[in-house]
Amino acid sequence: MQEKLHYAPSGKLGCPVLLFAFLFCIAAFANADDGGKVLWSFAGFFVLILCKGFFIINPNQAVVLQFFGNYVGTVKDPGLKWTNPLYSKTRVDLRVWNFESAQLKVNDHDGNPIEIAAIVSYRIVDSAHALFNINDYAGYVKFQTESALRSLATRHPYDAHQEGQMSLRANSEEVATQLTKEVQDHMLETGIQIVNARISHLAYAPEIASAMLQRQQASAVIAARAKIVEGAVTMVEMALNHLAKDKIVELDHKEKAALVSNLLVVLCSHTSTQPVLSTGAARG
Repeated sequence: MQEKLHYAPSGKLGCPVLLFAFLFCIAAFANADDGGKVLWSFAGFFVLILCKGFFIINPNQAVVLQFFGNYVGTVKDPGLKWTNPLYSKTRVDLRVWNFESAQLKVNDHDGNPIEIAAIVSYRIVDSAHALFNINDYAGYVKFQTESALRSLATRHPYDAHQEGQMSLRANSEEVATQLTKEVQDHMLETGIQIVNARISHLAYAPEIASAMLQRQQASAVIAARAKIVEGAVTMVEMALNHLAKDKIVELDHKEKAALVSNLLVVLCSHTSTQPVLSTGAARG
């Protein structure tokens, strides 16, 4: 069932006309005889039925009209409107809604248990689909979001352990794009558009959080030490090149090896080094 727009005339003119007609019926009823009172009573009752056709539409709101169960159309123009008083009217909010899913405990791509949650923003773009195709569209979006979130978490690791690998923690924008698309794929024939879906909570499960923290710290230490060693080798190379270029001192192979060893110790050491002065060979 596709949404179709229905034109409803403005009620700004009809409201005072019907009010005047109702007051006229009251005045005529008061001055009429017994037979006339019955006639004006029916006339006043008919005017009241016509007044039931007035309704107000707020901005970003739609009213779905039905006639004895049949879908008539949807009115979206804001303001005071009038339509057939026998039409039933159901209001549908077209504003953007958002909610945060429950924290789910799932296994990531590497099999590590993690806790994950998401914030999803959505809105209704087809009132007929949202009203007639699903029973509770708010609950439907919630359940489909949790399903998509579980599927996404199993396809990516929490942290990337290979170069170029996408992870839940490091690639937040890419993960959000994938999550939005996956939730939207579940919204076919519902008239709901997913505006945005982003991960709001991401953490290792408590039973492995301590071990994973130590692993992250170890990885950070290894990466830092690798950077230090790389810089130290570059500095040693620069020192040897300057010594040879400026002819400050000529070193043989053993002396170069000793210089390289000493410089690497100084540059890579965690603590400050203590100089050792050579005073020459001892005499017997």
